[in-house]
Formats: sequence, structure tokens, C-alpha cells
Amino acid sequence: MDKRKRREIIVKRIAKEFKDGDVVNLGIGMPTMVANFIPENIDIVLQSENGFVGLGPAPKDGEEDKDLTNAGGQPVTVNPGGAFFDSATSFTIIRGGHVDATVLGALEVDEKGNLANWMIPGKMVPGMGGAMDLVSGAKKVILAMEHVSKDGSPKILKECSLPLTAAEEVDLIVTDMAVIEVTEKGLLLKEIAYNTTVEEVQKNTEAELIVEEDLRVFGQ
Repeated sequence: MDKRKRREIIVKRIAKEFKDGDVVNLGIGMPTMVANFIPENIDIVLQSENGFVGLGPAPKDGEEDKDLTNAGGQPVTVNPGGAFFDSATSFTIIRGGHVDATVLGALEVDEKGNLANWMIPGKMVPGMGGAMDLVSGAKKVILAMEHVSKDGSPKILKECSLPLTAAEEVDLIVTDMAVIEVTEKGLLLKEIAYNTTVEEVQKNTEAELIVEEDLRVFGQ
């Protein structure tokens, strides 16, 4: 399966997590793709931390507006009723607890819900950005990530080794292999992708998984 297909499986599954009226923030990178797959029967408000609400799907080729981008600088659309404001207001929304869910990428996550997603020691990084505010301010934190790194090593660990963005703030992990809930008892495997098995998911996960009795399949 190519990279784009794997990512589509992830973001399509995440798009099913929201309910009417939710205010949702999509992080830079893969999470922005979620906007393209929101079910038509669900009415949510997408907030972009660079200063607007009403974020829509990506524009069609040739219809991009260079002055209209998300926080990652990618061209976007704005839905009817959208509103623009300054960064201070944007982060007041985030820090004030008005975001129902945020979707972020991850370098590592562990069995306690600790998140590392902002830097690899020795590599140049622009900074943590709004991730620290989002994981502490949003009511639900969802990770959109590939299950293993480029070298095949697990990204879901017993304990994060990279500098943390936040401690014990992650609620749900969605990968190209699994949907995993962070609970007080550990990581609960709720769903597996259509093209894998429980054994394969555990093999590619360093942390021990608790398998849901009513295990479901997604991505078909």
C-alpha cells in the first residue's frame, strides 16, 4: 500500500469521530486531510490556529487563493459563515477550552498518553508551534500517525524517548493499522485495519495492547 493510501485510511477513520456542533482543530501535515472527508450528515466547525473558523476542504486545482491558507501554509477553502480573527483570539479559543477535539501528528506516543511530536534532537526545528496549547486546551486529543517509522521501528512505545510535547494528554491514536484508545489500564485496541491482524499490530507496537472484546475492522 502506498503512502497516500495509508494516510487516506487514517484520516477517513478520524473524520468519523466527530459529532454535530464540534469545534475541531486540525494540525499541520496529515491531519489537514481530515477536512476532505467529513461526512455530509455531520455539521462541525473547523478552526485554523492561524486565525479563522469555517475551514473547508482543499480547493480544486487552479482555484487556490494564495492569501487563504491553513496554519501549515497549504491552500484551503472557507465555508459559508466562516470568520477571520487575529492570533490572540485564535489562541484564546484554544486555551479557553472551546476546542472539542484536535487532530495532531506524532513522532512518538506511549502507553500513558505522552506525546512527542515537535523535535528530534540534533535536527533543526522551527519550534513547538501551537501543539502544546492544543493538547492541553482541547477536550479530546486524537493522533493521526503511521504505525511504524520509515525504518520499520514502532512509534507506539512503552515510554517516549524524544522530548515531550505534553504528558498524559492523548485520548485516541489512529494509524494505518489500528484504532487505539488510551485508558487508565493501558492501550485498548478497539479496531484493526482490514488488511492486518491483531498479531501483526502487536508485533509492530512496543507497548502492550489490551484487545477490545468487540474488536472491529476499519478502512474497507
